[in-house]
Amino acid sequence: MFDAIMDFIPRIPIAEGTKRGTDWVTEKFSFLFNPIKEHFGNFMDITSDALSAIPPVIIIILAALFTFFITGKKFGLAAFSIVGLWLIYNQGLWEHLMSTFTLVLIASVLSIMIGVPVGILMSKSKTAETIITPVLDFMQTMPAFVYLIPAVAFFGIGMVPGVFASLIFATPPTVRFTNLGIRQVSRELVEASEAFGSTGSQKLFKVELPMAKATIMAGINQTVMLALSMVVIASMIGAPGLGREVLSALQRAQVGTGFVAGLGIVILAIIIDRVTQNLNRKKDA
Repeated sequence: MFDAIMDFIPRIPIAEGTKRGTDWVTEKFSFLFNPIKEHFGNFMDITSDALSAIPPVIIIILAALFTFFITGKKFGLAAFSIVGLWLIYNQGLWEHLMSTFTLVLIASVLSIMIGVPVGILMSKSKTAETIITPVLDFMQTMPAFVYLIPAVAFFGIGMVPGVFASLIFATPPTVRFTNLGIRQVSRELVEASEAFGSTGSQKLFKVELPMAKATIMAGINQTVMLALSMVVIASMIGAPGLGREVLSALQRAQVGTGFVAGLGIVILAIIIDRVTQNLNRKKDA
């Protein structure tokens, strides 16, 4: 009965409309996408090559020193960084590690640059929050693989579409936590700053953002982790790095190679996670 009724209802051409819309955007905005693909892609390649040109021992030492001081002069994370990074180098995956780090770094920085201002806007405007919240819900509930479709359509294959997909997938936590952190700032403090004649920018940068720092940093931590989680998925559209090694090993059923590359991603994830967490605790140490 239901099938008979449905036969009288024409199929809504969502797929066709989406394809036409994507083709239209790709054609009309090619003047924007092509330079981004070329110049931004070159910048990422130069960054990755520059990191790869630095002797691994120097990067390992610098990483150990940085983690040592960022954790309040504790040896645990510094020792883990030395052993973990040396293991990645020992397995011949150092250049892949640098490519992965470049992708995660740039995607995270762009996500933070976009996410924090948008979160501030949401905290200051109920209308903006009402409009942006469903967009964030859509971005977080959509399967990560789906983001590869517009990324490839707009930028082809390579590291640039990988960053684009990571940017969409990883930005929402920073936006949400920035909005939440500012809204949780004590109303009495805000009113006190207003009573002393603070301007809007002074109130934001000297009261609200410092008080919301812990919450914002928690969002940034989640953003960086989500960007790193896109490494393997982005390899499906040509993004270089450890993710490509995992994907290649999966396609060839090379369990050992895939495990080693996956272990490299885990080591990088642990180091980045602990560093971002300790950035928030630095003053408390």
